[in-house]
Amino acid sequence: MSTREPIHVIGGGLAGSEAAWQIARAGVPVVLHEMRPVRMTEAHKTEGLAELVCSNSFRSDEWETNAVGLLHEEMRRAGSLILASGDETKLPAGGALAVDRDAFSGKVTAALSSHPLVTIARGEIAGLPPEDWDSVIVATGPLTSPALSRAVAGLTGEAELAFFDAIAPVIHRDSIDTSVAWFQSRYDKAGPAGTGADYLNCPMTKDQYEAFVDALLAGDKTSFKEWEATTPYFDGCLPVEVMAERGRETLRFGPMKPVGLDDPRTGRWPYAVVQLRQDNALATLWNMVGFQTKLKHAEQVRIFRMIPGLGNAEFARLGGLHRNTYLNSPRVLDRALRLKAMPRLRFAGQITGVEGYVESAAIGLLAGRLAAAERLGHTLAAPPPTTALGALLDHITGGHVLVDEEPDPTASSGRRGSFQPMNINYGLLPPLDDAPTQGPDGRRLKGKERGTAKKRVMSRRALADLAPWLAAAPFAAGT
Repeated sequence: MSTREPIHVIGGGLAGSEAAWQIARAGVPVVLHEMRPVRMTEAHKTEGLAELVCSNSFRSDEWETNAVGLLHEEMRRAGSLILASGDETKLPAGGALAVDRDAFSGKVTAALSSHPLVTIARGEIAGLPPEDWDSVIVATGPLTSPALSRAVAGLTGEAELAFFDAIAPVIHRDSIDTSVAWFQSRYDKAGPAGTGADYLNCPMTKDQYEAFVDALLAGDKTSFKEWEATTPYFDGCLPVEVMAERGRETLRFGPMKPVGLDDPRTGRWPYAVVQLRQDNALATLWNMVGFQTKLKHAEQVRIFRMIPGLGNAEFARLGGLHRNTYLNSPRVLDRALRLKAMPRLRFAGQITGVEGYVESAAIGLLAGRLAAAERLGHTLAAPPPTTALGALLDHITGGHVLVDEEPDPTASSGRRGSFQPMNINYGLLPPLDDAPTQGPDGRRLKGKERGTAKKRVMSRRALADLAPWLAAAPFAAGT
């Protein structure tokens, strides 16, 4: 056993679990603090580490032309526990990496529990961690306890920022009418563990869609306390009824878009489609893709049973809404993810202002590596900004326009900036010096074709630039 002082990681979610794993891989002892089951949250159901409380999908796994797929590949090359566990528990999901949520959590829990340098401590860390903990990673996620939130707010002097995040319902497979719903991935695309027929599709006619939108708009919804009324939603996880409020066609161009899906009864694309994705290895549970909701439970059952194929749907889990908390990271964190007001504290995961499972785990990976290097007396540079990992770090530690105390009179809009959570996307990576204009055959590329070629070049550049960073001490290849 190492005689070094341990690094403490608070929070056993995706980010905390990944941070602890990276620290232990570097040969540094780590104590992973998880308050469940001593104290449960509103969203969690188990005491397992890295429990997935929302979707079971890590989104696209295609690294050449999709930014989140690129992040997957970078994390795999960095020895990510989260991606390794995801790969071992993957389910059919078209081009996405979806996992059996229970098996996934079990893999992560088992790996950390059995590592000789990892100690798992159950119990809440209320308020600031003890002063003699000289290196701490706070990875408490969107459900940070009130005591710790107040302590951090007191240190930073920043007003707390928050948004609502919604959970999609899960349906028992044997209650879905497959004489109406059919199996198909969009454009028959196959992905990890998939066949090209990985989603169940429930079609709607124009009249059915219009009636459904009317029901969403009129449905009885969860009400919030007055102080929560102005909390903004994150656009990547809007409740369906909020999308419907933005325009009657919004859903048809969002989660209910019918393109690439041929109804076998008509041979044509329907007017709108509700897709369901496999949620467990037994394929007994399927979740409603993009159907996060704040409808009350009885209303969910009534309204979602209006969907063709779901008239007799039995729900294993109904949708819900929880409050997410995140820091104004460009102001309060340095480039090494340390709190400027108290550098012994690092932050990781959604609390830093990234959105999504993979993005949260990625910041945990970075925080763990930075903390371990520091403990071992190394200076670990940030990953290059041309990589997905580096681009995310740049976004939350300085790549975003800071919120000014007063509007900037020299700005063209006269308005101040604001920091909001972000998924990984190619827009966060530096542009190419010389973007491709021609294909391998010499033909001039246009439109979408040119955009796809550009993404491929950016992705290959990212992996090439990542290699030297991965080889840096104390994380040289093979350690």
